[in-house]
Amino acid sequence: MLVLGEEMASGIREHGAKVYPHEACGAILGLDAGAEREVRALFPLVNRRDDSPRNRFAVNAGDVRAAEHAAAERGLELIGWYHSHPDHPAQPSEYDREHAWPWYSYVIVSVAAGQPRELTSWRLADDRSRFLAEQIAARGESAANPEQGRRAADRTTRVGAPGTK
Repeated sequence: MLVLGEEMASGIREHGAKVYPHEACGAILGLDAGAEREVRALFPLVNRRDDSPRNRFAVNAGDVRAAEHAAAERGLELIGWYHSHPDHPAQPSEYDREHAWPWYSYVIVSVAAGQPRELTSWRLADDRSRFLAEQIAARGESAANPEQGRRAADRTTRVGAPGTK
């Protein structure tokens, strides 16, 4: 389960709408407790794909290192990635599967005509054969400790990558 507060969900949606009609992308920073992951910060990235940014995104090794560094500075982990699907459903494509890594959460937001729509999360199967839907719970709806989720919401931050606002 991915615990995703409204502020973080709004940040992903806003990023997708801002760069429409191109794909937005970024890193998800948080805490992994095994069965449950809590998103604490977003690390927006620049889509480095020059040839087809409308239906593909790319990050480079420097982006990954920067996201890992931002997470470590805050006592968090790099727990996943997000991107938008302009004018397409919030479901992973075959291209997404071929370029994904097991363990991470992959949040996808559909952006239709510049307006953010459905937001979903996925995990790549260990054998890399398919994506599995990952349940999203709003912060505080966690079965583990709702009060802890509300307190964590007070500490949630959004971080920016170099070259982004």
